[in-house]
Formats: sequence, structure tokens, C-alpha cells
Amino acid sequence: MGKRVLVTGGAGFIGSHTVDELIAQGHEVRVYDNLNPQVHGEGAEKPDYLHPDAEFVKGDVRDRDHLYKSIKDIDLIIHDAAEVGVGQSMYSIDQYISTNVQGTGVLWDILVNEKHGVEKVLVASSMSLYGEGNYECVEHGKISPKPRPDDQLAQGQWEMLCPQCASPVDPVPTDEEKELDCTSVYAQSKKDQEVYSLMIGRAHNIPTVACRYFNCYGPRQSLNNPYTGAAAIFCSAIKNDTPPLIYEDGNQRRDFIHVKDLVRGKLLLLDRQEADYGIFNIGTGKPSSILELAETLIQLCGKSFRPDVIYKFRNGDIRDCYADISRIKKLGFQPQYSLKEGLRNLIDWSDGQEAVSKVKDAHQQLVDKGLVLESQPVSSK
Repeated sequence: MGKRVLVTGGAGFIGSHTVDELIAQGHEVRVYDNLNPQVHGEGAEKPDYLHPDAEFVKGDVRDRDHLYKSIKDIDLIIHDAAEVGVGQSMYSIDQYISTNVQGTGVLWDILVNEKHGVEKVLVASSMSLYGEGNYECVEHGKISPKPRPDDQLAQGQWEMLCPQCASPVDPVPTDEEKELDCTSVYAQSKKDQEVYSLMIGRAHNIPTVACRYFNCYGPRQSLNNPYTGAAAIFCSAIKNDTPPLIYEDGNQRRDFIHVKDLVRGKLLLLDRQEADYGIFNIGTGKPSSILELAETLIQLCGKSFRPDVIYKFRNGDIRDCYADISRIKKLGFQPQYSLKEGLRNLIDWSDGQEAVSKVKDAHQQLVDKGLVLESQPVSSK
């Protein structure tokens, strides 16, 4: 029997795909979204791609009375609403903390102090709160190092070094037990969301699950928002015949997961009681470099230029982090999309979309705020 599900941020990229799958599974869905102009455009109305069977409520998660009206008759909540983006968070500080932390606080204040029928909450967390991922040193074994020092980056020495012997180390999968080490306001705000949600949920016997999303991409990711994921940013640049801008040397590694795989993972956690009060990575478990991502997109788009690798460091960035997904795999999760297949799906969708590349403006904002570090490209020789 279907449930009544509220999806905050449900008109966004990941949220809207979540809505589609919930409705396909027989649930009734209410979307609560403020239609952020940076994502949806100025004066935006409900997006055309939003499932016609979903009820849409335009509202801000910080508006307590309005949010409560949307919660009163709900069985399950998926809390996806958030400001996203590492770079922007380092200067739009109040915007990120207010939306991500205060908004989550308002949600939980309602759940603790008002009458409702909510049975479970799924909160969107992020791989960004790990900081650097796990690594392996030949001499010292598995390590979880702190961010690379500025003097190392200023010399163009991009790869992570063992903090004990200064030898190069290799990235290994990052599991949920790794100590958290936030390197941006965005990451800290997602950590706060996760910690408060699990703490309060457990204290008040409201089953809660934290989903640590890795680098999600796919159709409906804004092609006009320079602070969204790398795949959409690069796709927008390429569609405008502009080489994608890449920080460092491009060999930093991430875990890119197609949105349909991510949604299957999160809804598996929503269904499974054994996931209650747990923390789960949702990724592919396979690392890919930023350069590989850009080059694959360029190839699939039939372009001949090369990425613009600028050998500069963006404050708050990390070198390597990809998911250990053994915990969620034990519940039956298995990603289906290869990177190339998923990127082809993104490009096929983007062919019918307008794309305004604003990445140069975003980069200049970071430079103006002193958040981009110059370096000598030693590693490029």
C-alpha cells in the first residue's frame, strides 16, 4: 500500500527523479520547493518535468507555519532541500547555514512539537563532509590525512602525501566510519543536517536515515548554475564551445553516480527497516578523474578541443574521495550505469535544453574573494 510522501526540494534535480520513482512505486507525493532562482531561473514556475501526479507546494523550509501545513498528513519525509556548492558556500555563508542548518532545524522542531503521522525521515547528506578520502601508504597502511598544506599546493604538488613519511599515497574507498573533516561551509552545513537529524530522530523514536550522496549527475541538473555538479558545468561549457575549466591538474578523483542509480539507492533505504538510524554512502564505488569526466563529455559531444586545465587550487577542494558502498550493497543495492553510459544520457537530454555557461564568472568571484591559490605546475612537466 502506498504512503503519503513529502519531498522537500522535490522540484530540483535529484528531488524530481525521486518523485518520479515514488509515484511509480504507488506512493502519493507532495513536493515542497522554493524554486531557487539560481537553479530554476528568476520568476520560475513549477518545472514542466515535475511529475503531473505530484502535488506541488511552493515554500521555503525556513517558513515554519507553511512547512507544517505540508507535513500534517504525511507518512514519510525525504529531506533533499539544500543550498549546494562548495565554492559558493565559502562566501555566501549565511545563505548556506540558514537554508541547510536552520531549515533542517525548523523541520525537526515541527516533528518534535506538533501533531503529525510521520513514520520515517530520509535526510540527504553528502560525501563532502569526509573532507579527504581514505588512502593507502606502502609503509604506514590505511590513512585518513588532513587537507594538503598550502605550501605544497603552491608548488604544484597535487597528489596526497603520507603525513608520516611524505611518500605518495594511493586513494582507497572511503567508508562511513571515516572521521569527518569538513573543508567548506557547505560540507559543515551538511554534517550539521546529518548529525541533528540522527540525534533528534533517535531521541524521539522517529526512524531516520542519512544518505551520503556522492557526485550525482544526470538529466535535469541545471545547465545554467555554475555551482552545481561538475558534469553539468562541463556539459554547459562544451555546448557553448568553451573548453571546461579544471582546477589543479585534473587528476583529482571522485565517484560519479547517475541520478537514477542514486534514487534507487535512497528509496531502498526508505523501504528497509534495517536501515533505520543508519548512515549510508550512495555512490558507485569506482573512482574517475575530473579530467576523464571532461574528456569523455567532449568526445561524446563530438568536439575537438581540450579541457582548460589551469593548475590553480580552489579553497575547500579535496584531492580524492570515492565511496565504499559495501554497507548499502548488503541491503541489495547495485549501481547500473557506467560513467560513459550515464554521461551519454545526460548529453541526450541536454540537446533539448538551453545552456548558459557562467563558470568564468563563478571562477572570477572565487578569485576576487581570495579563494583561488596560484601555483607552479610542477606536476604537469
